[in-house]
Amino acid sequence: MYQALYRKYRPKCFGDVSGQEHITDTLRNQAASGRLSHAYLFVGTRGTGKTSCAKILARAVNCQNPQDGEPCNKCASCIGIENGSILDVLELDAASNNRVDDVRLLLDEAIYTPASVKKRVYIVDEVQMYTTQSFNALLRILEEPYEHLMFILATTELHKVPATILSRCQRFSFKRLSPAAISERLRSVAGKEGLELTEEAAEKLAALADGSMRDGLSLLDQCASDNLVDLQRVLDTVGLAGQQELLRLFGAIADRDAAAALSILDGLYDDGKDMAALLNELAILSRDMLVSRLSADSPLLSGSFSRAEISGLSKKLTPERLFSFLDMIREAILSLSRGGSVRVSVEMCLIRMCDERLSDDPAAVLSRLARLESNPQPVYEAVIAASEPQAHEQDALIEGLRVEPAMTSLVSQQPPLAPATPESSTAPESSDIGFWGEILDLLKDNAPVYALLSDGVMVGAEHREGMLTVRVNNSFTAAQIESKMTSGPLKDAAEKILNREVVIRVETVSGIGEDAKHGKLERLSAFGNVNFE
Repeated sequence: MYQALYRKYRPKCFGDVSGQEHITDTLRNQAASGRLSHAYLFVGTRGTGKTSCAKILARAVNCQNPQDGEPCNKCASCIGIENGSILDVLELDAASNNRVDDVRLLLDEAIYTPASVKKRVYIVDEVQMYTTQSFNALLRILEEPYEHLMFILATTELHKVPATILSRCQRFSFKRLSPAAISERLRSVAGKEGLELTEEAAEKLAALADGSMRDGLSLLDQCASDNLVDLQRVLDTVGLAGQQELLRLFGAIADRDAAAALSILDGLYDDGKDMAALLNELAILSRDMLVSRLSADSPLLSGSFSRAEISGLSKKLTPERLFSFLDMIREAILSLSRGGSVRVSVEMCLIRMCDERLSDDPAAVLSRLARLESNPQPVYEAVIAASEPQAHEQDALIEGLRVEPAMTSLVSQQPPLAPATPESSTAPESSDIGFWGEILDLLKDNAPVYALLSDGVMVGAEHREGMLTVRVNNSFTAAQIESKMTSGPLKDAAEKILNREVVIRVETVSGIGEDAKHGKLERLSAFGNVNFE
C-alpha cells in the first residue's frame, strides 16, 4: 500500500527535524539527563513538527537503549510505540474527544502505572478545542501529577489555552520553516524517491508551502506523477499562472490597461488556472513590490520573483497604489468565499486595480491623491482653463463690490455674495483694482496654492482697509485656506501687492457656484483623466 511522502519521511529522531534546533537540542538534553517535565505544550503553525517531536520525545523517554537523548528506534519499546501496539502511549485528537467525560475517562486510566514502558505518555493534539469544563478536569491532574505520567499538548492557537494550563507546562514555540530549509528537505526526499526535482521547482514548492514542511511534501507528492518534476509541472499541477504570465498581467495593471489585463485573465481562465491562487499570487507580488519600494535590498522578499523583475515594475507604482492593490485583492478573496461568480469577482478586482477611481475605499482614495500630487500639471491647467473669464464678464459689479476676473463667471450666474459685515461696510479701496489677479500671479510658482485659489467657481476675494476677505462656497475649501494659507504664502503675496499689512479672513458662502461649477465641469470633459466629483 502506497504511503504518503509526509508520513513516510516523518522524522524518527530529533536530528531529523528541520529548522527547530532551538527545541530539539533542549528536548534531547532533557531526555539524556532525565530532567523531564510532567507536561509540555508545543505551539506553532501547521506542519512545523509539533506532533513529530511529541512522538520522538515519547520514544526517547521510554527507549531501552537511548543514545544521547535520542531513541534507538530498534528496541521493543520504540517499535511498539511507533506502530501503536503499546497502549501506554496514546495520541488523542482534542477536536473529536473534547467532552468533559472523555477527559475524565482519560484521567481514570492515568492513575495506573504503565505495563511495558517507563512512562505513560498522552499526546493531545489541537488541545485548544477542549471546552472550559474539559480544561478544568485536565487541570486537576496537572496540579498533582503522578511520577509515571507525562502530557504533551499541541496547539496552533495559544490564546485559546487557559492561563492555568499554560503555567503548569513547559512551552516550546515552533518557528515557521524557511523556504531554504523546506527546499533542501524536498530535494533530499526527491533523491530518495528517484525523482528529478529541479531547483526552480523546489523553490516554488517551498514558497507555496508557506512555512509548513508537511504542505511542501504533500505538494511534491502531488506533482510526482512523472520522474521529472520541473517548474512547469508544478504550475500545471497546482493550477498557478506562470511567472511570465503573472508579470504580464501585473504590467498591464501598472500601465492602467484594463483591456489587456482582462485579455490575459481570459487566457488564464481558459487554461484552467485557479482564480483564488491567482489572487494570492497577485497579493504576494504586490507585497514584494511594496517591500522593495521601502527597501530595495530588503531580505523580506518572498523569493518568488527576481529583484530585477520586481524593481522594474515597482518603479511604475507608488506605495499608496500598492496599498490599494492589497485592499482590493483582499476584498476579492473574501467575495470568493461568500460565493457568486468567481470570474466576475476577479475581473472586477482587476478593473479597479487599473482605475482606482472606481473604488471608494480609503486606500484607493489615497492612491488617487498621490497620483495628483506626483503629476498635478494637467489638473492645474484644466482648473485654469475652466476659470478663464469671458470678455463680457470682466466689468461686472455686484452691489457696489468690485469683482475680480477669477470671480466673474460666478457673478454672472449666481446671487450676490453675503452682505458685508458692519465693520467692512465701506466701499473697496480704489487702489485695489485687479489686486486679486496680481496676487494670483505671484502665487503661480506655488502650484497647490494657486490651483486652490484660482478656481473662480469656489473662491473670490475683497479688500477693505487692511482686511482681505476670501469667500468660498464650501467649508472644506475654507478649512484648507484658513489652516494653511492665512499666515503663509497668501498673506505674503497680498501684503506685497497691497503694500501694507493685511489680515486675512475666510468666509463660507453657502448655496452659490453650483450652476457655474457644472458648466465648467462640462468644459473639462475633454480631460478624461480628471475627475472633480
